[in-house]
Amino acid sequence: MNLEFTSSQQAFRAECREWLDANSPHGLASGDTREGFFQHVEWEKQLYASGWAAVSWPKAYGGRESSLVEWLIFEEEYYASGAPARVIQNGIFLLAPTLFEFGTEEQKERILRPMAAAEVLWAQAWSEPNAGSDLASVGSTARKVEGGWRVTGQKTWCTRGMFCDALYGLFRTDPETTRHRGLSYMMVPMVGEGVCRRGVERLDGDESFAEVFLEDAFVPDHDVIGNVNEGWKVAMATTSSERGLSLRSPGRFMATATRLMDLWKRSGRPARHRESIVDCWSRAEAYRYYVYRTATRMMSGGAIGADSSLNKIFWSQLDLKMHEIALDLLGPEAHLEDGPDARWLKDYQFALAGPIYAGTNEIQRNIVARRVLGMPR
Repeated sequence: MNLEFTSSQQAFRAECREWLDANSPHGLASGDTREGFFQHVEWEKQLYASGWAAVSWPKAYGGRESSLVEWLIFEEEYYASGAPARVIQNGIFLLAPTLFEFGTEEQKERILRPMAAAEVLWAQAWSEPNAGSDLASVGSTARKVEGGWRVTGQKTWCTRGMFCDALYGLFRTDPETTRHRGLSYMMVPMVGEGVCRRGVERLDGDESFAEVFLEDAFVPDHDVIGNVNEGWKVAMATTSSERGLSLRSPGRFMATATRLMDLWKRSGRPARHRESIVDCWSRAEAYRYYVYRTATRMMSGGAIGADSSLNKIFWSQLDLKMHEIALDLLGPEAHLEDGPDARWLKDYQFALAGPIYAGTNEIQRNIVARRVLGMPR
């Protein structure tokens, strides 16, 4: 892998930095509150209008046709600028790659541009009360009717599901099957007959998480992604994107490592944290190079594969470690809700979920053991 950026990539970085420095908003309310979510949506619309919403997508769908490397450059500059978290991420980073791989041309033309423009907002709906990391245990069903399907079941932990327009997830379409077989990947509107959503109370009081109850809700045939009863293969493409490349880009962790370094300096450079700070910085940088290597492999026709599980373990543990150090540096001030360092506690609470969402780290270690290291069950 060539670690030097080309002149065109350097020019792209400069263009990103200039635009973000001039336009990134600061001080928005949390994107997990109703007020903050729609503040973030306005920012997403500004990104789209200026051509920055989905830089690696084809122009036909609202992108810039930039390479994956340029997308990673954009992400680095995005987080370095302090720009807000992307509230449309479950659409552009997870559903969109799935559509590019398995979607029909009609689905791409109908769904992708409104997704990038923040006109239609998407929630992920994998988990159920009895199916979390064991995704093959989903109990929600879909019954074939004329022109489509009637879906029934319950989905939970739908990120920002209280505010989104539609969800995507797995439903059992063959009642005679179990586990990975007989599942189909469907997109379901969040409003209409047979759909009810309820907020899930969070520790920090934010209101965006939802559990969704479906009772004979109608899904047309054209909202099934991939082949009927072959949804597991489609879902694995989504989870590979989630764990391995798109959802948690290195720019996020490089920005956190930089903020942590600054906090350590402002705290008087305590010696007890010196090695931990250096370790976090080194790990963030190592993760950066690892993902650039992954992007290079994908641009050459390769796939992420089971390595995504190893990747997910790494970034989730790194994120949690950096925030634990930050809270220790802040001491009693870590609990302040206002001021320049108030976000550390909020972000720490989110980092606690890192080893759980996108498949628990315990499950990911099993995948690494079997499919990466070749160990027996």
